[in-house]
Amino acid sequence: MTHWLIDGMNVIGSRPDGWWRDRTGAMRRLAGRLSEWAAGHDDAVTLVLDGRERDLGEHPGVELRFAPVADDAIVELATGLPDARVVTSDRGLIARLGDVDVQPSRRFRSELEQD
Repeated sequence: MTHWLIDGMNVIGSRPDGWWRDRTGAMRRLAGRLSEWAAGHDDAVTLVLDGRERDLGEHPGVELRFAPVADDAIVELATGLPDARVVTSDRGLIARLGDVDVQPSRRFRSELEQD
């Protein structure tokens, strides 16, 4: 089983669709889509988001994590998970992850929306 660690703001920011006008709404939409995706896969999903905790509602199959710096939380989580796969296009984060499997945000988002 793969444990997906999603760099939430990196995925959200991969498409300039006006998300910055409603950051909480964008987070909620991503969490909802990930929940739908998780229902069809036998993998664990953790969505890591920058900043203060927000009420995004219930999203079965998705663990929500908020952190002052999401990159730090993702590195910490990935270090403890031998089956981790990180979704990000952040080059600095990718460099910190070493040999952890990484999938680019834009590609993952496209697959998520087609699934």
